[in-house]
Amino acid sequence: MSAVPELEKFAVKYATEAVKFDKQGSKNLAITNYRRAVEVLLKLCSLYPNTPRNRIYMEHVESYRKRIRELQENKEPQHKPEEKIEFSTIKEKSNVRWDDIANLEEAKKAIQESIIYPTKRPDLFPLGWPRGILLFGPPGCGKTLLAAAVANEIDANFYCVDAASIMSKWLGESEKNIAKIFEEARNTSKNGKPSIIFIDEIDSLTRTYGEEVGGETRVRNQFLKEMDSINDKKKNSHFYVIGATNKPWSLDEPFIRRFQKRILIPPPDYKARIEMFKIYGKDLNLAPDVNFEELAKKTEGYTGSDIKDIFQSVQIKVVREFFDGPEAENPNAKPRPIRMEDFLEIIEKRKRSISMEMLEQYYKWFQEFKAL
Repeated sequence: MSAVPELEKFAVKYATEAVKFDKQGSKNLAITNYRRAVEVLLKLCSLYPNTPRNRIYMEHVESYRKRIRELQENKEPQHKPEEKIEFSTIKEKSNVRWDDIANLEEAKKAIQESIIYPTKRPDLFPLGWPRGILLFGPPGCGKTLLAAAVANEIDANFYCVDAASIMSKWLGESEKNIAKIFEEARNTSKNGKPSIIFIDEIDSLTRTYGEEVGGETRVRNQFLKEMDSINDKKKNSHFYVIGATNKPWSLDEPFIRRFQKRILIPPPDYKARIEMFKIYGKDLNLAPDVNFEELAKKTEGYTGSDIKDIFQSVQIKVVREFFDGPEAENPNAKPRPIRMEDFLEIIEKRKRSISMEMLEQYYKWFQEFKAL
């Protein structure tokens, strides 16, 4: 894969030149450079067909080909080439509350100590406080909910970003997008309102060295640079970065160090599962024989998403029976109550989404890198 960075550099060079000539109105030079960029990207795809960045390369190829056609037909582009950042910015207060999250008390405590307390009383933290928090664990266990809840608690601007938003349509702009995200959040925090950047699947932006290719290296280095700036102990702004990952072992140590708090978000325990059953069941028509305690015992190792899916499935089951029966034509009729046997049938068909071996891998990584 040693040729990948060099070839990608050529693609970036040609694409940058093409966009420049395009903006200047030099049609022929723009077309020539777009074509060169396409040729290099197709060469990358043919030489390394298993590279995960092939999808991104082909998106660029289609974009450049489309622009070539537009230039040849003397058409204005539907979207002019420009440095544009796309990410979801929730300016209003998040409606997720601590009470909406079952259990996870240890994670809540760590986040309170790192973000909520310093925001409310910065004078009590003369040595500063953590601004980088890594939430890791199996998918569907509440990482995003925790980030949204803390944004609600401190009335922060919440920047929710994913890898697809940062990876720009125009090759070579990804690191600039990261800089713009941080600049926007930094400026907001300087004006007195806390800012939280939440990056889901953060491992996809910062692969370990053995898996990196050219563009990913630049993105990773830019991100580390930005993290160093927010972790400056001389700065007391309320600007935080919360990263979430299902694959913490794919991160290298320099990256891990930027997150002073590293918090495992495990599947819900017995008590938390009972709480979830109560939350999801409060709006359903449940029969008296439904026993949440018994169901909690039978769903050991299930994630929060798994449990929500179980409730959706039992509701669909009784609704399907209703529409298959004669009472479906009666506008005043309703489905029968959900019985315990319905839950047991669905649980038998729907196994947990994570294995015990996978859980052990998370706990092993936690023991090596934990920082609560």
